[in-house]
Amino acid sequence: MSRHRVFISYHHLNDQQYKNQLEGIFRSSYEVALSNSVQIGDLNPNLPSDRLRQLIRDKYIRDATVTIVLIGTETWKRRHVDWEIGSSIRKTEYNSRCGLIGLLLPTRSDYYRDSFYPYTIPPRLYLNAKNGYAKIYNWTTNFMNLKYWIDEAFDRRNVIIPDNSFPNFVNNRSGDRWYE
Repeated sequence: MSRHRVFISYHHLNDQQYKNQLEGIFRSSYEVALSNSVQIGDLNPNLPSDRLRQLIRDKYIRDATVTIVLIGTETWKRRHVDWEIGSSIRKTEYNSRCGLIGLLLPTRSDYYRDSFYPYTIPPRLYLNAKNGYAKIYNWTTNFMNLKYWIDEAFDRRNVIIPDNSFPNFVNNRSGDRWYE
């Protein structure tokens, strides 16, 4: 098993406590290192969208090998989450693509159910779960499960081609679901 650098994508206002908890789990291990997550105020919202997406990839995700998306009740609506997923799975001249995992948070009504409601999962993550590039699991604090899932995601990244065809979000979304 390799040591991986993990980037965490999440809805800052709603799900910060889960991100903090996950960071604490990883900090206590030498097997997983954290990559820089984008913090509120890190990016100038007046920059063009293309420039913001490039900054996310080049400054925050550049050294990551796996991206974990924390899926709360409104994560699917966030444009920065969409951009972080899109940047993570794009292979460029300077950056390899990341493996991709989603973790359903306990705040969701479909947490620990037999299946999840696909149209409240970030669309780019859902499409990649559908094609086998990503996997979606229920939230856990069990380090061994997380480590295993991270290793699997890392291995899948060069075996399955990701689907990055969903149109990039221009703004945050509203409503109760997205549509395919």
